[in-house]
Amino acid sequence: MQLVHGGDWAGFEAEYGCAPLDFSANVSPLGVPQGVQQAIATAAAGADRYPDPLCRTLRAALAQAEHVLPEWVLCGNGAADLIWRIATALRPHQALVPAPAFAEYEAALRSTGCEVKYCRLSADNGFAVDETFEQAITVQTEMVFLCEPNNPTGRTTSMPLLHRIADHCAEQGTVLVVDECFGEFLDDPQKHTLVPLLGQYPNLVILKAFTKIYAMAGVRLGYALCSNADLLQKLQAAGSPWSVSSLAQAAGIAALQEVKYVEQVRALIREQRALLANGLQALGLRVIPGEANYLLFQSQQPLLEPLRQKGVLLRSCGNYPGLDNTWYRTAVRTNAENQRLLATLEEILQ
Repeated sequence: MQLVHGGDWAGFEAEYGCAPLDFSANVSPLGVPQGVQQAIATAAAGADRYPDPLCRTLRAALAQAEHVLPEWVLCGNGAADLIWRIATALRPHQALVPAPAFAEYEAALRSTGCEVKYCRLSADNGFAVDETFEQAITVQTEMVFLCEPNNPTGRTTSMPLLHRIADHCAEQGTVLVVDECFGEFLDDPQKHTLVPLLGQYPNLVILKAFTKIYAMAGVRLGYALCSNADLLQKLQAAGSPWSVSSLAQAAGIAALQEVKYVEQVRALIREQRALLANGLQALGLRVIPGEANYLLFQSQQPLLEPLRQKGVLLRSCGNYPGLDNTWYRTAVRTNAENQRLLATLEEILQ
């Protein structure tokens, strides 16, 4: 089975018998917060009981953190689970996604027979979402997916344009799904979120996850925010009743208390993103000015296998619509790890 995402550390370990330096998965380089680890260990004693299928305590904590009503929160087994629920529950006939973008949008939509339309982003303007995306939303478009910041480009859409897209979708009854899973890595996340608009747009669904900022990829915990009770009920019904384990719920509640940890991660990423981008450019590589915890760059020389042989995993972007095998995505990690990546790349590119 071919894996379409990064983070295949298990495949590497099976082949080489040791752990790789993994730049293919975009998670916090500081690891799982100690408070979260402790919460999981403590919750294990109660694992003999079924988890709360409504995630009441976690939803209340999320509502307080996001400044929304608890009734607007739906928890799931990671953001990917919720993406598939949205496609399964609503079954749009036609949907619009940017290209390149996260592969799960298209995979989930096509699984229900949906016709997926691309709005191809241009390398000439750094793959930024511009007015052509708004213009691509037609009366036939029943659903729109946007990723803010986009994966794999790391670019954000201007807030005025996002507001116009939200207005356009509302006018014709199009469901707008905005994936903000990487939003916490932005320099100022509060200035780039549509959460304050939820009450104004009942057709707006915002996706977030604990996966990236808290390094909780193995826990599987995400959530959807929406003011439309009927829509959320459909999403709830489209999933299994116990999709969020009691351990994951405890981990999420604990993670929301890790304010200092998040500040440390954000400061580290801000500093290292600039240093890594400069280092890649110094090697003669074209780097897209990303704003998240990863960078998209281009190399005419193959990198994936040479890096793998040296114990480093990178994400090839050749399977993204709109990109080819010359494009790669790298996570931003600690200074020591980033310097090792740059040194290894220098060896390969000589």
